Amino acid sequence: MATQISGLRQLGSAAWSHLAFTASSVAKRGARQRKRAALAEQHRLHFQLLCKAMSDPALAAVLDTYETDVPPEKQRQFLFANALYVNALYYHRIGAVTLAGLYGHLRVICRNKIFREYWAATRHHRESLPPSSQEAMLGALVDSLVAEMNAFLEDSDDDREEWWVVGSPLPEEGPEAAP
Repeated sequence: MATQISGLRQLGSAAWSHLAFTASSVAKRGARQRKRAALAEQHRLHFQLLCKAMSDPALAAVLDTYETDVPPEKQRQFLFANALYVNALYYHRIGAVTLAGLYGHLRVICRNKIFREYWAATRHHRESLPPSSQEAMLGALVDSLVAEMNAFLEDSDDDREEWWVVGSPLPEEGPEAAP
């Protein structure tokens, strides 16, 4: 009889353990979904604010934190460059694109002269990031792409057909969890 009771306790213990594991998995999935929803809302709000600033010079002046004077038209272009960059980061953060895919997209964006000017004008913004942050790491990645693209364009005698040689593609990694 004592053996039967002990066996039932072990069975009950295993069931509780399985139930606890399942509840934990559901809670983690819910937390990931809430984080993705919060990121989506943050991205939507950021984009709305940028759109308002791009269409209204008085609002764009609030975002003028550049170290040099930037004419209103150029500032609108910089705000749009920021929107493109943040949109690419967002896709990576939610897990819709791998780091290698993000890198490839950023290589294309870095071809654009206005984007490279924006990147140079906002260098001091990135200097305040904690060096170990994901954003600082991605900023350093773009820094190297911009530097390589600038050097390539200076040395290429206006042969822009081979822009794709800039940067070394990152190896594809497996599915990523959203940070």
